[in-house]
Amino acid sequence: MRAGGAALVLHLDHRDGDDPRSADAALEEAVGLAAAIGLEPIWFESWPLRAPRASTLVQKGQLGRLIDIVAALKPTLVVVDADLTPLQQRNLERALSAKVIDRTGLILEIFGARAQTREGAMQVELAALSFQRTRLVRSWTHLERQRGGLGFIGGPGESQLEIDRRLIDDRIDKLKRDLRSVERTRGLQRVRRTRRGAPTVALVGYTNAGKSTLFNALSGAGVVAQDLLFATLDPTMRRMTLPGGGVCVLSDTVGFVSRLPTLLVAAFRATLEEVTQADLILHVRDIAHTDAEAQKRDVEEVLAALSRPPDPGTMLEVWNKVDALPSDDRGRIVAGARDVDAVAVSARTGDGLDALAAAIAGRLRGDAQDFEVFAGFDQGDEVARLHAAGAVRQRADESGGVRLIAR
Repeated sequence: MRAGGAALVLHLDHRDGDDPRSADAALEEAVGLAAAIGLEPIWFESWPLRAPRASTLVQKGQLGRLIDIVAALKPTLVVVDADLTPLQQRNLERALSAKVIDRTGLILEIFGARAQTREGAMQVELAALSFQRTRLVRSWTHLERQRGGLGFIGGPGESQLEIDRRLIDDRIDKLKRDLRSVERTRGLQRVRRTRRGAPTVALVGYTNAGKSTLFNALSGAGVVAQDLLFATLDPTMRRMTLPGGGVCVLSDTVGFVSRLPTLLVAAFRATLEEVTQADLILHVRDIAHTDAEAQKRDVEEVLAALSRPPDPGTMLEVWNKVDALPSDDRGRIVAGARDVDAVAVSARTGDGLDALAAAIAGRLRGDAQDFEVFAGFDQGDEVARLHAAGAVRQRADESGGVRLIAR
């Protein structure tokens, strides 16, 4: 269930000098995050933040203006697109007489509403408890699971009971133990895939870059693909048949976003382990987006935090949504992709997917060569493994076994 309600969205522009992202684009993303949880942004603006105040973050004059806006519009929630300290959040709520949530809390709320599997729910809960541990005035409604989300915004069952730090710590310890078990299971699954000769290809990218649409197009899966931030949260894996024979395992992962909370990266480490261990990473980019370059940098920063910095040998850029480009720019962008060893596609229309599949196969095979091998009848498991991996090019039955030409 979504949170719902009218919301004010205030983006505070406190960018570094080398940040190419515009304030308007950052505000648009903040509005999209609010909409992703079912809120209705009835007012949204971007204000400069040159000298943050320790008590309220915004300056006195800005706070006075915000008080007037809240009094006039009476929103359910005020979203501040910045990271607030517990003191700042509390002071703003008292001054505005309204519920206030910051960027981290909003993203956690979205993740809490979207988690469909037990693993996803555990990961989000771990991140939420780590966040709430510093805010001992919050309630524990998200553990009751009375509705979608985590209870930062409010809803049925919310109370003002102070969270007991010891109970939180106990719960965090249990979640970490459970997630370590998940990590071990994923490790065993990767070992089994490796033994079968099936390489893994992980799709990463900025949220709403079209990863799930591309995943469906390549694998024939039915993963939810919506024009919505964080439409995919729980990881999905499917087999893909490669051109010329052979298979790989595609892994669709959660989308990244600018200023992705580090506690979310930590909580989702077991899931994102698929990215760090993948044989090939497809960096799916919305090449039609005005902030495509800034989004690329954000994704690369998260990958670096996962100890998997960009490596041309194991990463392939996929420039998606070329169909959304103006016709005059399309040819230039497609040619530019070839110049930097990227592949331009439209996952929605299917343009460029054959070239992408060929590029994936080429990267995975590398300098692979054909070889001839004779396998006795007692080596049936090895022969079956080569067939399952699609490596067998020719087969001839002979006395005592089979002769194979495999790649």
